[in-house]
Amino acid sequence: MRTRDLMSLGVHTDVLYALRQKGRIIELNRGLYRLTEAGEPEHPDLAVVAARAPTAAVCLISALSYHGITTQIPSAVSLAVPRGSYHRIKMSIPVTVYRFDPKTFLEGLETHRIGGMPLKIYSVARTVVDCFKFRNKVGLDIALEALRLARQRKKLQNRELLRHARLLRVEKPMTPYLQAIE
Repeated sequence: MRTRDLMSLGVHTDVLYALRQKGRIIELNRGLYRLTEAGEPEHPDLAVVAARAPTAAVCLISALSYHGITTQIPSAVSLAVPRGSYHRIKMSIPVTVYRFDPKTFLEGLETHRIGGMPLKIYSVARTVVDCFKFRNKVGLDIALEALRLARQRKKLQNRELLRHARLLRVEKPMTPYLQAIE
């Protein structure tokens, strides 16, 4: 929970600090706590993102890792925000911010729960297409690996993949790779 959520429930900051000193709660990040007996969330960095940047969406390599369709270990959490809007995201963990077109920002966006908090993350199909769109930044090898693993693990449908590819204008560059994998 966040400090402001606990304060709205009537928990004074002195009580909060005393609970932290006794080891009953653990401070995950500045102003972000969890109960000791709650256990570590599966994706601790994404739990911090869910609490600190609720308007941003997890994308690219971080989303691939969450969906289990990459062998890459993200060095930073990749976040997408709509281009043209101001987003100041400061965290204690490394974060890379990408600016997406506001018209297509909500396409393929899903909400999952991480550590009890809602987290916006792109679907498998949208993430694979985004990797092709940003292939010069993340690498074509990562995009191809994501496509191959998603197809092998049956995590995406061709129809959905092509719909996102048309929408994001990467259908033409993706077509040869789709034909080669089939």
